[in-house]
Amino acid sequence: MNLLAMVQAQLPVQSAGHWLWALALNGLLIGLAQRAPLLTPAGWVHAAALGTLLWGCLGWRGWLAVVLYLLLGSLVTRLGLRQKQALGLAEARGGRRGPENVWGSAATGAALALLVPLLPAAAAPRLLLGFAASFSAKLADTCGSEIGKRWGRHTVLITSLRPVAPGSEGAISLEGTAASFVGGLAMASLMWMLGLIEGGSSWLLVSFVAFVATLIESYIGALAQRRWVWLSNELVNSLQTSIAALLAICLS
Repeated sequence: MNLLAMVQAQLPVQSAGHWLWALALNGLLIGLAQRAPLLTPAGWVHAAALGTLLWGCLGWRGWLAVVLYLLLGSLVTRLGLRQKQALGLAEARGGRRGPENVWGSAATGAALALLVPLLPAAAAPRLLLGFAASFSAKLADTCGSEIGKRWGRHTVLITSLRPVAPGSEGAISLEGTAASFVGGLAMASLMWMLGLIEGGSSWLLVSFVAFVATLIESYIGALAQRRWVWLSNELVNSLQTSIAALLAICLS
């Protein structure tokens, strides 16, 4: 079954029964998983809402893709956590994500998922390409940031290549950049395996735009986030995922 046929087969998702099943399933799973050190209590509630939306609009494939993203991102965040805490570089709350983190990472993908059942089925493959690119870019960013803060040996500002402290806005390192590339590649591979994107060319495109969007995010951090205090990490994350999605859709 090709991608368009798969999406068309899933489109009768607007029935009340389908949405009630999505809500019940996500409520049950969140109830079982909420003790895991991944999200704050409020973060779990918002994750349940996100999961219900994804299952309702994309079925189990879209839902599972984001669950895997959450697990991989949380695992990477916890790598070298004690050392990062000692250096003052660790994420707040021991790496637990709150509602702002959930939607900062997933707002773009959620919006594209909502459009899949609303627009003609012929638009679905491009929307799913943008969906895949948004989460691949976010995992690339997480991998680059967390690996770079812990293992980056020479950290420089992306705009000037001048040495800066690890964790600075706009900072990059060879190790972190390599981790970004691998993270985006891994998430794109999962999207392909789950049937959300189709073909090697789509996989290459998603991997490419995920990496490019991560570099652009570093530029935004260096040029704008240092000047404008209202430009939060969550807002920058939304910009990065939106850039990745738009690039994937426009280049497809």
